[in-house]
Amino acid sequence: MQKLIHEYQEDSWINVINPNEDEIKKLSQGLGIPVDFLMSPLDIDERSRIESEKGKLLILIRTPNLDSSKKIQYTTVPLAITITENMIVTVCSINNDVIREFVNGRVKGWDTAKRSRFVLQIFSRTALIYLDHLKQINRDTTAVEDRLQESMKNKELIELLNLEKSLVYFTTSLRANEIVMERLQRIQLLKMYPDDLEILDDVITENKQAMDMAEIYSNILSGMMDAFASVISNNLNVVMKFMASMTIILTFPMLIASFYGMNVKLPLQDAPYAFIFTLILSIVLSVTSAIIFIKRRWF
Repeated sequence: MQKLIHEYQEDSWINVINPNEDEIKKLSQGLGIPVDFLMSPLDIDERSRIESEKGKLLILIRTPNLDSSKKIQYTTVPLAITITENMIVTVCSINNDVIREFVNGRVKGWDTAKRSRFVLQIFSRTALIYLDHLKQINRDTTAVEDRLQESMKNKELIELLNLEKSLVYFTTSLRANEIVMERLQRIQLLKMYPDDLEILDDVITENKQAMDMAEIYSNILSGMMDAFASVISNNLNVVMKFMASMTIILTFPMLIASFYGMNVKLPLQDAPYAFIFTLILSIVLSVTSAIIFIKRRWF
């Protein structure tokens, strides 16, 4: 059973969120962890990798992050997992979605005493959250697609562009994570039992599934953006064609009214039905032009 502690203990897990310089110095001195291991995940562009120094093992992976307040909601952030002789330290620049799953008890059966198994569970949960976010991106894409069919603005295209950027982030991060996992499988820097190796195989499979899904969605989205850019242009052309047709149809009544509004001698100006005649003539010309436009599909 997990419990919260306030001092260093054997087989414990220390989770650090956006530490300052004093906190990093305290951790480095207290646990003998190189400062670089603690500083690396604070760089938002840090790549996934494995390092070993002074008996400490650093595993840095990129994890998915959802922030609805930003223009690009789906991004990735680096998460550092440092394994010492008797404990695990995780460091991230934000309150990481993956780590939050463990803290909130959504992941069952994890034990910090089994450090290799715990690391693999972090890998597995990372891949699953990627898959969940990819499914949500697909739903968001479908919702934008429905709005795009009637749109004449660029708002929806910009939303699709942001989703495509998210997919690029996901694909790049998943590919880098795969390299880290395969290196762990090949070199076995972590002490693993046969069951752990099977779990690692499953995690690599889940990661590849997420990567394939991200690539497929990205390709579909790229083609969709090109298609809907043409749809928006076509919608605008339809509106402009309608406006031009209406302008031409209304030109005949305006033309006749302009002629009979002149202060000069005009035909039928003394006739008792001059107004009705000009009104009927305007209507006939407008209706005739409308019929011609409809038959030619200009309207």
